Amino acid sequence: MTVLVIARLTLLEAVRRKVVWALVGLTAVLLGLDTWGFASIPGMRTSLGAVTSGQAVLLASELLNLVMFALSLIVALGTAFLAGPTLSGELESGIALAVLARPVRRSSVLLGKWLGLVTFACAYVVGAGLLQFAAVDVTVGYWPPHPVTALVMLSGEAVVLLTLGLALSGLVSPMASGVVAVGLFGATWVAGVVGGIGEALDNAGVARIGTVARMVLPTDGLWRGAMNAIQDSSVLGLFPEQAKGFPFLSATPPTAAYLAWVVVWTVVVGGLCLLSYVRRDV
Repeated sequence: MTVLVIARLTLLEAVRRKVVWALVGLTAVLLGLDTWGFASIPGMRTSLGAVTSGQAVLLASELLNLVMFALSLIVALGTAFLAGPTLSGELESGIALAVLARPVRRSSVLLGKWLGLVTFACAYVVGAGLLQFAAVDVTVGYWPPHPVTALVMLSGEAVVLLTLGLALSGLVSPMASGVVAVGLFGATWVAGVVGGIGEALDNAGVARIGTVARMVLPTDGLWRGAMNAIQDSSVLGLFPEQAKGFPFLSATPPTAAYLAWVVVWTVVVGGLCLLSYVRRDV
């Protein structure tokens, strides 16, 4: 019961923060610009003539991956800077004393805060993602083959980043925890691109960079799973080798073993965060 109460209060507090309105503004700008862009695809002309409906769908499929990466970046920024003030900000300001002085377990406080932020992040991902899918469907007539899987993967990415942000916020300042979390998110994506190029060139050493990075921080692995669920399956048949090195194509979905690792990673990092929070002097 305590966990649910704290989760509700955390959710209400997250909605009141200015960073949420920044998220809404960035999302609105992104939706407006890319809807305008997608609407221009059916009327495009090339040196070979007008774009056919099939070509428009293929192009929209790949552009949608690009747009959803921009959305995932917005999610990364938002979740990192929402998680940052949750622990270190309240501890530094003394707000945590009002709660922890009462007979409430610290584990319940932390779990409630995590649950509230996860609820907010997943609701944002699902809402923004569905709006984006609907915009592409209306303008081009393309709907991702596995939209639920894509949204689950993107939500999982947000959960991983929130867990990391909470763990970091118990160790460093709110601003530093946000910067580090977003920096690691970007570094992992770059490592994934490098690893994909290594796979395309059949260079095992370079390909291993992406594999290791996706194990250390699972955000890129989940992002690639989302891309695989969003893109048109015929694209891989047209460009089987290029898909390995292209940053906005994913040749295969994540395996069950990898998804299990994501769960284990989240539990372990969350457990370390809890251990640090419980032992910290207030």
